[in-house]
Amino acid sequence: MAAKSHTAPTFGSRTDIGCVRDHNEDSLIVAPPLFAVADGMGGHAAGEIASEIAVNTLAEYAPDRADSEALGFAVAEANRAVIRGVKDGIGREGMGCTMTAAILEGERLVLAQVGDSRAYLLHKGKLQQLTRDHSLMADMIEAGQLTPEEARYHPNRSVITRALGSDPHMAADLYELNVESGDRLLICSDGLTTMLEDDAIEGILGRIADPQRCASTLVSEANGAGGYDNTTTIVVDVTGHSEIRQKRSARKVKASMIVTVLVLLLVFAGAFFGFRSYASTVAYLANENGKVVVYRGIPGTLFGMQFNELDHTTDVSVSDLQPGVANRLDDGIRVDNVDAANALIDEYKAEIEAKSATPSESDTDSKTDAGSGSSKTGSSTGSSSAGAANGTANDTAKSDDDANGSAAGR
Repeated sequence: MAAKSHTAPTFGSRTDIGCVRDHNEDSLIVAPPLFAVADGMGGHAAGEIASEIAVNTLAEYAPDRADSEALGFAVAEANRAVIRGVKDGIGREGMGCTMTAAILEGERLVLAQVGDSRAYLLHKGKLQQLTRDHSLMADMIEAGQLTPEEARYHPNRSVITRALGSDPHMAADLYELNVESGDRLLICSDGLTTMLEDDAIEGILGRIADPQRCASTLVSEANGAGGYDNTTTIVVDVTGHSEIRQKRSARKVKASMIVTVLVLLLVFAGAFFGFRSYASTVAYLANENGKVVVYRGIPGTLFGMQFNELDHTTDVSVSDLQPGVANRLDDGIRVDNVDAANALIDEYKAEIEAKSATPSESDTDSKTDAGSGSSKTGSSTGSSSAGAANGTANDTAKSDDDANGSAAGR
């Protein structure tokens, strides 16, 4: 089965002689996934030799996976190497060292610990001690003989009950735990923990984001508090599977975007074909070269595309239509379908034919004037005839009067 891919942790480290000692007996390893601190003991130079032998041997035998049994074996080999060093004349009798080693693989952490160098984990802002000190003070605290505060100032506070180089059968305490991205691991010698209380360590680990600056600040604070011992710190940020999660998240975002685009395309395509289907059923009338024409579709364009086609040209002239109808044709008169368009054309033709069959107003006026003239002529003639008749009658009457007069004279 293929190995899982993990993001390499980010880390920082510092070791310092302190303010009292004249040499540094601490040694460390920062070789991901392996991290370790060894605090030497045994007098001038010997403690330094013991811690150096221990870390070199540990680096040789340590596994590259989070395997606690294999890491415990590597610490046991480091113990035997320190003992052989004394037999071989390297260093001197009584030399030894503590050892706290960790392998961090993704979000899996294993520890192997001997002595009083500690491992801490800052999880969601809270500091917890992962290892148990192999020291006289730890035993007395657990027995209820001392409080942690009293142990800090006890004259036997540096006495340890287990170390590398003293017992060929020594076994390390092993720890296995799951950690999370965002957690912070601290491995340190007792030069830090005898100078700073856990609350102060927690504050620095939580406040300073950069692991190298954080490791240096812890040592500087220990020196500021007195620096009675050598101080070594390793700060490791757990990144775990964050890269895998980021890639998965990126893939999910990408897939989501693709799905969204596809949905939008489908919606657009559905709207487009739906609109095109609708456009194929409707029709409109327009003015084209002075003739009324029928188009399938809708007038104009949409998104630069036309959704119409010429169905047929009629023999109706736009000039024969009412002015209002003719103006509307310029923009297109929309109807439900081609049949409705043809029905409207038939109405226009009927109106034009009815208009042609009805006499115009000017013709009607001319005929009316001619009839009036004939009547006047007749009246005039009648009047003349009547006048002539009246004249004749008067003349006759006058003749009768003259005759009567002549008779009377006689």
